[in-house]
Amino acid sequence: MFHPRRTLRALLPPLAAGLALTALPAGSAHAASTLTNGGFEADGAGTATPAGWSEYGDTGASFTESGGHGGSHRLSHWAAGAYKVETYQYLSGLTNGAYRLTAWVRSGGGQKSAYIALKNCGGAEQRTDLPVSASGWIRIVVPVNVTSNQCTISVNSDANAGNWINVDDLTFAPGTSGTSIKGADISSLAKSEAKGGVYRNASGAAGDALSVLKSNGMNYARLKVWVDPADGFNDKARVLAVAKRVKAQGMKLLVDFHYSDFWADPGRQDKPAAWAGHTYGQLRTDVYRHTYDVLSALKAQGTTADMVQVGNEINGGMLWDEGSTSHWTQLAGLLNSGYDAVKAVDSATAVALHLAEGGDLEGTRWWFDSARSHGVRFDAIGLSYYGYWHGTLADFQTTLDDAATRYGKPVFVAETAYPFRLDSEDSHENIIDTAGELVPGYPASVAGQSRWMNDVASIVEAVPNGRGLGIFYWEATWTAVPGNGWDPTDPSSGNAWENQALFGYDDRALASMSWFRHR
Repeated sequence: MFHPRRTLRALLPPLAAGLALTALPAGSAHAASTLTNGGFEADGAGTATPAGWSEYGDTGASFTESGGHGGSHRLSHWAAGAYKVETYQYLSGLTNGAYRLTAWVRSGGGQKSAYIALKNCGGAEQRTDLPVSASGWIRIVVPVNVTSNQCTISVNSDANAGNWINVDDLTFAPGTSGTSIKGADISSLAKSEAKGGVYRNASGAAGDALSVLKSNGMNYARLKVWVDPADGFNDKARVLAVAKRVKAQGMKLLVDFHYSDFWADPGRQDKPAAWAGHTYGQLRTDVYRHTYDVLSALKAQGTTADMVQVGNEINGGMLWDEGSTSHWTQLAGLLNSGYDAVKAVDSATAVALHLAEGGDLEGTRWWFDSARSHGVRFDAIGLSYYGYWHGTLADFQTTLDDAATRYGKPVFVAETAYPFRLDSEDSHENIIDTAGELVPGYPASVAGQSRWMNDVASIVEAVPNGRGLGIFYWEATWTAVPGNGWDPTDPSSGNAWENQALFGYDDRALASMSWFRHR
């Protein structure tokens, strides 16, 4: 990825979201072995305490109203003044084991906290924050292991005046959830270190960036590979060297083939200079040989790739013009050449196809429908999703869920990121550097960055049938280091991304790395 700079009250009485209250008022709990009135349809609009539910705190801020997700009504939290309220339901007589709560939610944001929790279940309380989504419903899940034959489902708001949430269509049933990939692209790391880049843990001690990331929960690294880049970085030799470090940390490895000497993305898919003038047939051979060469060398040194992207953000195809989406038969041939090379090295390595614009349902359908109709082979779908470019969180969930269901493949976020500040550390203008470019409800702060990542992770976790694999954060280590700019042909080029790294301007690990520990 490298890109250039690029009335609610009528719908609902503003509702609220906030901090859970842990006390259970004596005699007010509802005892049942199954969730009661999860759709809030047992009551009319304006009911203060929904049937089957109890309330605690500023109870006037919790009520039902018209405008449900699936039915006619929903639960809402809202008040004209600051408030704390909990709407909860106590379940007893449960068979011990793994359970999963599913809920559809909306939130206008701005609360001190807004989440759904499962507590008093015999172990640690489990929470999922409500993503900020004023217009579209978002499905979230909360898993828990019940060990005491009981559990309390709790909807919580610790809110400022006028803050609101909607909650609807809750279900509680046996099941599990979670994601296996808590990853980051670290393609910039080797060059950063070569140019003097320093990485520190949260306490300020200098150390290996990969070790710091691993200690914060990262378990998967993504490395791009160019064919013959001008600066000598991100080529086969560098990828091999960094892969040794990745595997030494016990992490898995995703290799991202750009099939170029330069950035490949929706706006640019240039052939490597060495392949210029080649016929389509020769390009198929080039793709196979290059893919096989890199991956077989990785395997030979004991660092076999766990996943491979055949192409990077290939919305318009790759190796233009022969492999553009104007020539789908030829594009399919190139993609299948890459697939065949991956499997020839190791049949267990997963092959992913990667598109940008993760909120574009119709564009994603068109692309993968075309790929399927042309016989393209792949094992997983990766989508880039940057909230300041690619639509709302609800748009993203719709696209991700649809891709997983329509094509029967696991899905993951190949790239996402968010700024922890807006100013620049170097003299180069940042890609996102004004408040107007931010996603509403997510400030440019460490807390905003952390909230963004956890909310995106919640959406991936909620993909139906367990097909959400996880997330790769884009360029966690691309800090402002002189000489480590975006253009491999220009040593003086700057970095437009240091305000979206996971290390701060003091080189310390940011607290937002905590997102790696999302379930």
